[in-house]
Amino acid sequence: MKRIVVIGGGTGTFMVLSALKNTPDVHLAAVVSMADDGASTGLLRDQYGVLPPGDIRRALVALSQSSETLRELFNYRFEGGGLHGHNFGNLFLSALEKVTGNFATAVQEASSVLSIEGEVVPVTLDDVRLVARLSDGKIIRGETNIDIPRTAERARIDEVWLEPEARMNPSVRRVLQAADLIVIGPGDLYTSLVPNLLVQGVSEAIRASKAKKVYVANLMTKYGETHGFGPMDFFREIERYLGRGVLDYAVWNSRRPPEAVLRRYRRERAEFIDPRHLPTRHGRTKFIKADLLDAGKFVRHNPRKKLGKVLMSLVNR
Repeated sequence: MKRIVVIGGGTGTFMVLSALKNTPDVHLAAVVSMADDGASTGLLRDQYGVLPPGDIRRALVALSQSSETLRELFNYRFEGGGLHGHNFGNLFLSALEKVTGNFATAVQEASSVLSIEGEVVPVTLDDVRLVARLSDGKIIRGETNIDIPRTAERARIDEVWLEPEARMNPSVRRVLQAADLIVIGPGDLYTSLVPNLLVQGVSEAIRASKAKKVYVANLMTKYGETHGFGPMDFFREIERYLGRGVLDYAVWNSRRPPEAVLRRYRRERAEFIDPRHLPTRHGRTKFIKADLLDAGKFVRHNPRKKLGKVLMSLVNR
């Protein structure tokens, strides 16, 4: 049995879990960021004082072996009325937290309801907020405000941290110690990936693990977070918060999307991350360049046939 831990949040973690789900002799664990404060999650945090359920819900649904109807129910978003914008799964997790008095217990109960195979682990059980300092000195508070710029122009992110400092969920150390492969990414650099590494003890636990460690890079830059970034900028920022010389592999998509698709993304000021000029390795980290692109009008990783295949090749080496 190979044990794979996926670290991140949002759609990137959902995609990797979906890619590896139902792989024979593989146990999956998702370590999930707890810095989300947008949309339904943000309202629930502000109004009821609960921990953020959104990214946890996505990971639970990704690992669920329940019926398609139940999975769709947990992703259902209300329109109109007093619950407008709220997601059923978010409400369910928040209610469970109130009933049980503990978010970790709520996640365990939801895991049973959804019949998940694997484990979903909040990176911290502390109530924290993400803060960023821009290169012009401006301070931005809140994951959503960092992720979505409020102005047409914004300086680059210089540093991010959590307020207050967060303690690591003890279950994180347990799954990392048992791991054969630790996968960081893909996902928004400063709002999905780095918040996990900011929790006290997480980077140290990753470094101490005997598992192979791999960073999966994004396909496109994102305005407000990584605009103007080249491939090495992503890699250096991960190393900045994780530690140098920790990663065994960094995986990059080598296939350029069609120009018609890229033109649409440029309207959102997103650019293709082109790894052609990367070396084969940087220090002890081997760079892997492979066609990971999915077909269609969106620039996405192909989960099972491409990315999943590459990750399984690494864990089996």
